[in-house]
Amino acid sequence: MKIAVVAATGKAGRKIVKEAKNRGFEVTAFVRKQAEIEGADKVIVKDIFNLTKQDLEDFDAVVDAFGAWTPDTLEQHSTTLKHLCDVLSQTKVRLLVVGGAGSLYVNKEHTVTVSDDANFPEIFKPLAVAMAKALKELRTRTDVKWTYISPAGDFQADGEKTGKYILGGEELTLNSKNESVISYADYAIAMIDEIEKGNNIQKRISVVRQ
Repeated sequence: MKIAVVAATGKAGRKIVKEAKNRGFEVTAFVRKQAEIEGADKVIVKDIFNLTKQDLEDFDAVVDAFGAWTPDTLEQHSTTLKHLCDVLSQTKVRLLVVGGAGSLYVNKEHTVTVSDDANFPEIFKPLAVAMAKALKELRTRTDVKWTYISPAGDFQADGEKTGKYILGGEELTLNSKNESVISYADYAIAMIDEIEKGNNIQKRISVVRQ
């Protein structure tokens, strides 16, 4: 399979590129500034807002690993995702989004999210709100073959690669140790599994370490 990883210089993007290459995928990394990306067959320097249909139409899947953290850039979670959706509209190319955990529901009625909890760290609330907004907008896109993958609440950049995870849905899922945790490496495995299987078109799914 041929996949593109957009914003591949981030920690999640790099893990996904490496995992995809280990599975035998042909991987193209799109980056804003020149960088060495382990596992990438090709690295293309191009800002996400400048990507065109011609840039992405030959891939089986595009992974959106974009992240923004500062107050003045948080809105780009919405604007970059909208741009990618517009580019991939009415094509067969899948769009898989590295999502957030704050928008996962903690009740069966789907009225309360992780970020609504009083103990949710204030420092992360603006990011959670921005990513939830982007997901809400993504849900309206019936013209794109998207899948949004939320990690567990404790998303560990340097966590252990176990190769085992539990696939969840819209609700926060805990493992047998009552934990909501996953490493970037195991998240990358789940992402590539989803690309291979393609079972969750126009759905949000979630993953937690087994």
